[in-house]
Amino acid sequence: MPRPLHAIIHLDAMQRNLDRARTCAPSARIWAVVKANAYGHGLERGMRGFAQADGLALIETENALRLRELGWVKPILLLEGIFDAADIPLLAEHNINSTVHCIEQVKMLEYTSLYRPIDVHLKMNTGMNRLGFRPDEFRAAYARLRAIRDIRSITLMTHFANSDELEHPRLSIAEQVRRFHQGADGLAGERSLSNSGGVLHQAALLGAGGELHSDWVRPGIMLYGGTPGGRPAKEFGLLPTMTLKSEIIGIQQLDTGDSVGYGSRFQAPGPMTVGVVACGYADGYPRHAEHGTPVLVDGVQTSLVGRVSMDMMTVDLTPIRNARVGSKVTLWGDGLAVDEVAQAAGTIGYELMCALAPRVRVAEGRVGTD
Repeated sequence: MPRPLHAIIHLDAMQRNLDRARTCAPSARIWAVVKANAYGHGLERGMRGFAQADGLALIETENALRLRELGWVKPILLLEGIFDAADIPLLAEHNINSTVHCIEQVKMLEYTSLYRPIDVHLKMNTGMNRLGFRPDEFRAAYARLRAIRDIRSITLMTHFANSDELEHPRLSIAEQVRRFHQGADGLAGERSLSNSGGVLHQAALLGAGGELHSDWVRPGIMLYGGTPGGRPAKEFGLLPTMTLKSEIIGIQQLDTGDSVGYGSRFQAPGPMTVGVVACGYADGYPRHAEHGTPVLVDGVQTSLVGRVSMDMMTVDLTPIRNARVGSKVTLWGDGLAVDEVAQAAGTIGYELMCALAPRVRVAEGRVGTD
């Protein structure tokens, strides 16, 4: 029999979360973000789960080509654009949209002849200060792209730095939108603004029933049942798309003062029962998770104790009557929100899902079924 650790991917939840994004931004088309192997869910599953999206967006050129091989015929967007001039002909050959965020990419396009036009997304840096042209540089970059014969359409885009906080003290969404309009006012082309936080906060940004105008939105984490911060995902009507499950494979009885795990960091405050779970940091569970990080055993919430090791972790079974070797364990997902686990472990849900290791068996199943 294989090791009991396995992940269940809920395609029905992916579809439901995509529908939720449409409800939040009803007049916008949706780029479903499937970078990082669809946030650890698998590229092919991401394509099927988001089959009703208007396009798929990702980082990796090779995976854009893989999507075409898998049969995806709708638009594809490279969120970081091309990395080398040799990649530009692939854009035309496979009808792939490319982000343009720096003058070097503009120059590559100027010096490359294509057999058919391509579509690009010109990115403005409105305060994130990662990629993109500053507002006062944006028009010049736009003009250079517009002068290239092989550029068909130019979509104008930016990325929100603090979409989880409507009124961030340093840089609010409203301020980034103001900068975007300042740099893009009067330029022809569709607009692509909101990430997950922007999508979820559409109504709050412009009042009840309002919408932050964007022809395209680019939800990522919300499609996988997480949020960029703040309120729990379930309050937004989002469902978990990945459940990581295992079993208890050993039980130890501790006396007061006994320690458990490497470094003997945890000492039993009194007599307690500890269960050993078949899951560790080599499977993608965070090694830095602290005592108290929530875990479900036979549907009852308990907590991690001791240090997570490569292949195992230990949990407190004292409050769980009849716990035994073989008891079912949920590390995150259906019944235990990934964001809740991540917060307790000092990280974010994105990292937990993306870090799922190749050795973890993966199956598909519906939310609410074991």
